[in-house]
Amino acid sequence: MTLPVFDLCLKNGSVVLPDATVVTDVYVRDGRIARLGGQGDAGRVIDCTGLTILPGVIDTQVHFREPGLTGAEDLATGSMAAVMGGVTAVFEMPNTRPATDCPEAVLDKLERARGRMWCDHAFYVGATTDNADRCGELEMLPGTAGIKIFMGSSTGNLLVSDDRVLERVLRSGRRRVAIHAEDETRLQERLSERQAGDPSSHPVWRDEETALRATQRIVHLARRTGRRIHVLHVTTPAELEFLSAHKDIASCEVTPQHLTLAGEDAYAELGTLAQMNPPIRGREWRDGLWYWMDQRVPDIIGSDHAPHTLEAKQRAYPDSPSGMPGVQTLLPLMLDHVAHGRLSLRRVVDMTSTGPQRLFGLVGKGRIAVGFDADFSVVDLGARWTVQQDWLASKCGWSPFVGRELTGRPIGTVIRGNVVMWENELAPTAQGEPLRFEATDRPQGSEA
Repeated sequence: MTLPVFDLCLKNGSVVLPDATVVTDVYVRDGRIARLGGQGDAGRVIDCTGLTILPGVIDTQVHFREPGLTGAEDLATGSMAAVMGGVTAVFEMPNTRPATDCPEAVLDKLERARGRMWCDHAFYVGATTDNADRCGELEMLPGTAGIKIFMGSSTGNLLVSDDRVLERVLRSGRRRVAIHAEDETRLQERLSERQAGDPSSHPVWRDEETALRATQRIVHLARRTGRRIHVLHVTTPAELEFLSAHKDIASCEVTPQHLTLAGEDAYAELGTLAQMNPPIRGREWRDGLWYWMDQRVPDIIGSDHAPHTLEAKQRAYPDSPSGMPGVQTLLPLMLDHVAHGRLSLRRVVDMTSTGPQRLFGLVGKGRIAVGFDADFSVVDLGARWTVQQDWLASKCGWSPFVGRELTGRPIGTVIRGNVVMWENELAPTAQGEPLRFEATDRPQGSEA
């Protein structure tokens, strides 16, 4: 009897399936999972004994800075950092120069990504006062992750702070809308709280009330309009307690850095490298996030990868820009939290693979099952290592986690059956493709 021929076999790994983790072989043909277990010939066989095979990690919030801000990052280097860290797909944010706020800008990013992005990708469209009534049209463009609203000022010029405009955006379209929730009026009122040269005053200025007020406003508007929303990078227990009563309409994200860093140490040790929006807060807030993690309220882990050059970050506060790189360290940090018993590996999978697929309607992603895309993040759960500068692939060249000892390391990144990274070695060429979404995808063979 002739054995089936496959393109790739990941052999003898601990495979995290939807209902169990089992030691088995995973066979791939034509970019999709073709068989779990059994026997067969494959053009390439990789021995994964002692390794764990996760569904491909999807980072649903990155800023790759192209076009216009490419001194710190671009689509090629940002996506290279992603796959080096075990990330197979990203949603990229619209606060570039020019902003991604029209069909031409989306098409431009897709063209720039072709042959240069190492991971699969989709691009958010930024809501503005000018395009508020067209968001329903813009969110349906191929290759888009949906609409992004900046309620509080951050990098770029996509601020939408007025409730009347916010309501117009929410009434235009039907896909889940991503929200940066900080109250702009309160930010302007509290500018005097910033202390020159003291980045630890950043969370004093952008305080808990600034975040909670914006989150409450946008949930109220979501209720009024019947529109589902996704609140990004939540930093306060008060927000998560509030959101826990609105899960039918509001999903939410937390970041590895807010789960890991505490302001009492971070600003003293890192200075402006710890500055981001919303800010790194004190230990009490970080521990409060973990309480609500235990209550299963946050839906997704996203990195909010937002690099700036080291030169820019080293300006004296508040002239220093907010944001830090994170796409390459997202999975390692969460694996370290698993190793320390803070959450289960299955919860990490739900927040980085299954959850993004479920919330955003990704086609063919998010689980290891026959017929799904062959996207895998292969990790060594027991590896103990230290984050080194020369491991970083981001153009910005720094990370707040350099020097940190971690347990759990990405070993390989497989995207649609292509081994794009294995043991820190990249494939010869970038092969990322646009992501597909149920809301915008037309199945092959359907009539136009």
